Amino acid sequence: MIHIDRKITAEALAPNLKELFERATRSTEAIRRRWNPADGTPVFTAGGKYTSRGWTEWTQGFVYGNAIYLFDATDNRELLDYGRKMTVESMAAHVSHTGVHDHGFNNVSTYGNLLRLAAEGRIDADRYERDFYRIALKSSGAVQASRWTTLPGALGYISSFNGAHSLFADTIRSLRVLALAHSLGQPLMGEQDEKISLLGRLLAHAETTARYNVYFGAGRDGYDLRGRVAHESIFNTANGAYRCPSTQQGYSPFSTWTRGLAWILCGFAEQLEYVEHLGDEDIRGLKLEYFPDKHSVLSRFREVAQATADFYIEYSPTDGIPYWDTGAPGLALMGNYLEHPADPFNAHEPVDSSAAAIAAQGLLRLGAHLRRAGQTDTASRYTQAGLTVCGTLFAPPYLSTDDRHEGILLHTVYHRPNSWDHVQPGQKVPNGESSMWGDYHALELGVYLKRLAGNEPYLAFFSV
Repeated sequence: MIHIDRKITAEALAPNLKELFERATRSTEAIRRRWNPADGTPVFTAGGKYTSRGWTEWTQGFVYGNAIYLFDATDNRELLDYGRKMTVESMAAHVSHTGVHDHGFNNVSTYGNLLRLAAEGRIDADRYERDFYRIALKSSGAVQASRWTTLPGALGYISSFNGAHSLFADTIRSLRVLALAHSLGQPLMGEQDEKISLLGRLLAHAETTARYNVYFGAGRDGYDLRGRVAHESIFNTANGAYRCPSTQQGYSPFSTWTRGLAWILCGFAEQLEYVEHLGDEDIRGLKLEYFPDKHSVLSRFREVAQATADFYIEYSPTDGIPYWDTGAPGLALMGNYLEHPADPFNAHEPVDSSAAAIAAQGLLRLGAHLRRAGQTDTASRYTQAGLTVCGTLFAPPYLSTDDRHEGILLHTVYHRPNSWDHVQPGQKVPNGESSMWGDYHALELGVYLKRLAGNEPYLAFFSV
C-alpha cells in the first residue's frame, strides 16, 4: 500500500521537474537527430536505444507531443518548430485512421496541444493555423466515434483494434478527442444525414466501460474487488450480450493489468473535469436514461475514479510504483512486496513505471476535482498520493540520468505476455528500459505539476 506523504508539495518538486525537463530535452533531441521515419515509430528502448514495433503506430503523436510539451515547459522554440512541422508532415494519416482506438493518444497530443497553446496565447497562430488544428480534431473525433459497437439500452463502445467484439480499458483516454470535437461543434454524420452526438457516444462508452471493465465489490464474479479493472471486455456482436472479461497485455482476465487500471483512473478523472465545464442542458438534451442530467454523470464518474484510485493506492508498493499486473505469478515469491518500495531489479516480475506516471496524473486530477466539489479531506488523500508517486518517479532509479540512454522514464514494460520487452544481460526480467507512452505521460505530468506550482493556467485538454 502506498505510504502517502502528507507533507510533499508540488513546489517542493521543482528541482525534480527541472531535471525532468533537461533530461527530456536531451532525449527528444537525440531521437530527432537519429530516427529515420521510414523505420516506423519509436515505441520502446532496447539497450537504451529506441526501437519500433509494428503493431499499430499508436505512439507517433507522443514523439512530437513531447517536443510540444517541452516548449510548454521550457520555451524551447526549436522543439516547438519540430513538433509543428512533424504534426503537419506525419499525423494526417492518424486523423482518418479507421482501424484503431488510439485517436486520443495521437491527435490530442499533437493537434490538440498546439491548439491549446494557441488559445493560451503561448504561440503565435493565425486564424488559418488554428482552423487547421480544429478541422483535424473535429475529423479525428468523428472517425474515432464511428468505430462503434451498439449494445442494448442505448449503450455501446468504441471497439478496440481486436474487432467489434472488444472493449479495451485503454480507450477511456481516447474519449478526450470526442470531447474536443464535440466542443468544437462536430457531430458524426450517419446514414441519411443523421447527426450523432459525439458527447452522447462519449458518455455511452464511459458508462459501458464502467459497467463491464470496472468492478465495485458487488459480487459480480468470484474475483470482484472494488476498483479492480479488466483490460478487455468481450461481447457477442450478434445481440450485444456481454460474454466475459479478457486481456491482451495483462496476466489474466481475473487479475488487474496495472496500466489498464491507470488508463481508467486517469481517463475518468480527466473526463470529470470536462463534464464539470458543460452545462446541464448539454446532458439533458441527450435524453439518456442512465445519465438524465449533469449531476448523474459527475456522480458516476466519481464513483469509478475513486474506486480505481483506492485500488491503486492499496495494491501498489509503498513508493507508488506498481508491478505490471496484480496477479503476476512471480509476486508470490516476493513475500510482503506491498509493504516495501518497488524493486525494479528483482528476479521475478517487472514493475511498470509508465502505469505510475498515468495513475499519478489521475490521482492529482481527481483530487483537484474533489477539492472544487468541497470534499477537501478526500481530495487531500488523492492529491498527496499523486504527489508521493511523483516524488518517486522524478528521481533515480526511475528518472534516467544516463545521457547515452534515449529514454526519460526507466523501468516501463510494454507486452510482458508476448516477451516483447528487452531483458538486459544479467537480469531475469525487463528493467532499465523506456517507452514512448511512459516518457510522454511523465512529461505531461511534469508540465501539469509545473503549472500547479507556479500558479499558471490549469492544464486541461479542452482549454482550446
